[in-house]
Amino acid sequence: MPASAERIGSMLCGVGESPVWRSADQAFYWTDIPGKTLWRWSPAGGAAAQWALPQMAGCIAMRGAGWLLAMEDGLYACGALQAGAPCSPALLAAVGHAAPGMRFNDGRCDRQGRFLAGTMVTDMSLALPAGRLYRHDASGVSVLLDDLIVPNGLAFSPDGRTMYLSDSHPSRSSVWAFDYDPDTGIPRNRRLFIAALPAGRPDGAAVDTDGGYWICGNDAGRIYRYAPDGRLDRTLEVPAAKVAMCAFGGAGMDTLFVTSIRPAHAAPGALDGAVFALRPGAQGLEEAASAG
Repeated sequence: MPASAERIGSMLCGVGESPVWRSADQAFYWTDIPGKTLWRWSPAGGAAAQWALPQMAGCIAMRGAGWLLAMEDGLYACGALQAGAPCSPALLAAVGHAAPGMRFNDGRCDRQGRFLAGTMVTDMSLALPAGRLYRHDASGVSVLLDDLIVPNGLAFSPDGRTMYLSDSHPSRSSVWAFDYDPDTGIPRNRRLFIAALPAGRPDGAAVDTDGGYWICGNDAGRIYRYAPDGRLDRTLEVPAAKVAMCAFGGAGMDTLFVTSIRPAHAAPGALDGAVFALRPGAQGLEEAASAG
């Protein structure tokens, strides 16, 4: 696979989000939020499969042989996905949102298997800072942060001691770093990591084995790599303006998968909403599974 982005499959997602590579399946999973669909794509044969969901799922994480889904009103669990069989999520924990019309957005597990996920008001034009960052573990659900509009870009350094978080709303468009306590799962010492991207708004992110932070530049069709000290050192082009999230995967964990968003005004032949893969010359870390 060349360094330039190649489209995988023929699907077009309304909002492709939360790509996760599952090495046991040698397959890449993600969610189409407004499409209420879970997708799977296997590089070996190029086969795709999909499962309908009862609600929008903003993000997903592995949980045993199955999945944890952060949906509209709470966290759900489903068993192993089988082609041709339905996905029937069961409620794990309900969440009382701070405002009407909210749902979960970006999220993932920390290195210890705690699931962290943010919420947002679905109508971004309202710019309501009602979003929260939640943590789910064996003890239940707790709120870690509030006053967020569109929480995004959640990622952890290789040693799990730095947490990254962005707010994608145009009025903020910044990325912060936190000291993260791996024993308690509590972020502290919030500080500015990226004041603004060269172009686009910060969206979903991934971290490589050297601690590089790869962030999607939504509206710019770019992915940026920032060194742990905050220096921008790589820029990748993707043939879709609204890139949403990236994740490392593949047999060598050296393929970067990128999901994107298809706006209502997209031209018929445009690749907005497609999913891409490229080889950026870096290796990623396997995602931790939920322990809750």
